[in-house]
Amino acid sequence: MATTFDVLAEPTRRRILDLLRERPRQVGELVEQLGLSQPGVSKHLRVLREAGLVAVRRDAQRRRYELRPEPLAEVDAWLEPYRRLWADRLDALERHLDTTGEE
Repeated sequence: MATTFDVLAEPTRRRILDLLRERPRQVGELVEQLGLSQPGVSKHLRVLREAGLVAVRRDAQRRRYELRPEPLAEVDAWLEPYRRLWADRLDALERHLDTTGEE
């Protein structure tokens, strides 16, 4: 089974998640937005669903896909030290600019 990181490495899957972040969507709408074939979009949705990143709701013959943000917590936790690193560097830059601006 692919990890969340493996699944997110594919740019089309990230784009699908971006679209689903806005609101749940049907496959046809995703096909239209992405400019891909229906089988291609369905393949990506299957991978996302198996990774737990999307859920599908059936409404008669229609399927609506929606984002499940819980698995992204793993990515968020991994990124946290990097956010601190950048925050520290930006704080140092701000202090430097404040010092040079006073001179």
